[in-house]
Amino acid sequence: MQVLTVGNVFTGGVLLRILMLVYGLWQDAHMTVKYTDIDYHVFTDAARSVWMGGSPYERSTYRYTPLLAWLLTPNVWLHPVFGKCVFILCDCLVGWLIVRILSARKLSDYKCAVYSALWMLNPYVANISTRGSAESVVCACVMAVLYEVQQKRIARGSVLFGLAVHLKIYPIIYAVPLLVVLSDTNFGSSARNQTVSQQLLDRVISWFNVHRAMFFVISASVFFALNIAMYAVYGMEFVDETYVYHVSRKDHRHNYSMWFLPIYLQFYSPTSLLMGLVSFVPQALAVAVLGVSFNSDLYFAAFTQTFAFVAYNKVCTAQYFIWYMCILPVVWPYSKMGVVQASLVVGVWVLSQALYLQQAYKLEFLGQNTFEWLWVAGAGIFVANNWILSQVVAKQRVVSVFDAGKELKVKKAQ
Repeated sequence: MQVLTVGNVFTGGVLLRILMLVYGLWQDAHMTVKYTDIDYHVFTDAARSVWMGGSPYERSTYRYTPLLAWLLTPNVWLHPVFGKCVFILCDCLVGWLIVRILSARKLSDYKCAVYSALWMLNPYVANISTRGSAESVVCACVMAVLYEVQQKRIARGSVLFGLAVHLKIYPIIYAVPLLVVLSDTNFGSSARNQTVSQQLLDRVISWFNVHRAMFFVISASVFFALNIAMYAVYGMEFVDETYVYHVSRKDHRHNYSMWFLPIYLQFYSPTSLLMGLVSFVPQALAVAVLGVSFNSDLYFAAFTQTFAFVAYNKVCTAQYFIWYMCILPVVWPYSKMGVVQASLVVGVWVLSQALYLQQAYKLEFLGQNTFEWLWVAGAGIFVANNWILSQVVAKQRVVSVFDAGKELKVKKAQ
């Protein structure tokens, strides 16, 4: 009898989340250090404001779309744990999409179970959603976008992409590989006998094909329609808090980013704003290059882009790791990395964060001045992440999402 099946993985994943949810309620009631993320209280307060006819931005530090506050109004009139149940549901939806994607890439049921377990049975992932972080909502949208494009359902993918970017601005980085992959070659147009000059002209013209036009028009329409609706209700406050804030954001609290200390030391100086804006340059370059370089394998392009985006971001918290963890299970099957090397990569990732958390503990709980060592640890995380990304790229078989089945059959035959 086979124990590791998709059904068992999902049963275990759901039970894990229920247990962590119940434990979290107990810890919140009996311990000084709370289990629930502070952001969840922010969401609930914003939902309460909306329920009472006000603005979600009446709650300071609410920097999200009003849709999230509207979604969580049952926290007020039904039960405070409602929002966590929504996040857990989205968490499980990501797991389901992982299985669908792996199945579409012609992996066996057993391998679908193995790789989906990286998400469903991961306590780190379960902890994020059960603590009340909303990251699983946007992760579900992102995975659905990639899956719909893989299935060549451009209209659905476009609608979901517009929604994803509205919910959180970072998925805009996927526009690069998405637009590149929507070529006539991938979507059924056949090549003709042409001269070199005609082929070159056709390649230029083909960039403006019907598939890309459809994706752009539909996703942009959804994005702007949602934003116009929110603006009509909440005005410039919505634009400032949801989008402008994240561009000019200066976080004075310590975080994994190596940009933290320089911005902190110059917090009240115009220089800190300039630093924050300059930090976008290497981030944008890295994300764009990776998106173009690996565009044929849409999932690997998205994974490397997200990993680099988080590593280079001027603010980096533990929740951000979920953004690339949700894509990892669908790219790992194509890695040539052995067990030893994979263990080393994971070990470096964990160790670099452990060293940072050690200094953070001394600062937060022991009151020691460890700001300089925190910066050193943050720089160590940055170096570690760049090394990890280089190792992952070096060992990856880049396989088109439209040819994945063929590639696996060839490998099996060999």
